[in-house]
Amino acid sequence: MLALLIALMLMSVALAGALDVWSLQRRREQERQLLFAGDQYRLAILRFYRVGRVYPASVDDLLNDTRFPAPMHHLRRIYPDPITGRTDWLSLRLGDRIYGVYSHSDAPTIKRSGFPRRYQEFENEQTYQGWKFLYLAAGLRAAPSVASGAGIRPR
Repeated sequence: MLALLIALMLMSVALAGALDVWSLQRRREQERQLLFAGDQYRLAILRFYRVGRVYPASVDDLLNDTRFPAPMHHLRRIYPDPITGRTDWLSLRLGDRIYGVYSHSDAPTIKRSGFPRRYQEFENEQTYQGWKFLYLAAGLRAAPSVASGAGIRPR
């Protein structure tokens, strides 16, 4: 009987350790997905800007850019924020135009270093809200106050 109790205790400790490892791996995968999805928004904003030298007013503009006779699709689809599971990213704005997005999540990050050069400013950020995926044209600088609390849900 004592051997059975010891075996159960050891199995529960091993299971708890396995759950911790699984949880950490899951969070790391969510971070990789966040970097991918955020980069898709950043690249879509960059492409939109390069075509017409203006930032998009909404995500709809990235999905279906009708400024030209043949509509352009800078963003394939609306990507959910992998950390929150929602599509209501917070937007960075210059006036009424979007130049970047970031997560609602104030959860602590796991990754703190080793980012690609374009995301070096993510180094040592404490929460996912610090990971801002943006494109600023040469000569433009954003003030910290331009972050919008409004999500970027399509109209």
